[in-house]
Amino acid sequence: MSKKYIEECIRTSLETYLRDLRGTEPDGMYNMMLHTVEKPLLEVVMRHADDNQSRAAQWLGLNRNTLRKKLLEHKLIK
Repeated sequence: MSKKYIEECIRTSLETYLRDLRGTEPDGMYNMMLHTVEKPLLEVVMRHADDNQSRAAQWLGLNRNTLRKKLLEHKLIK
């Protein structure tokens, strides 16, 4: 799968989201999108990294502490 395909999926979803608002102006879309995309990204990467936070952080290009903070924010770890 290419980066272009992922971008098109996101673009299509955003168009649908805005259409479904039926004229209501959106609020906080940037943070909503980051949060919405970040959780499944973390879930999938952690699963493929066998829950190894150091490996997952490396794959994501994040510091391990940053990854841990994000996992806690999304309630993916305790």
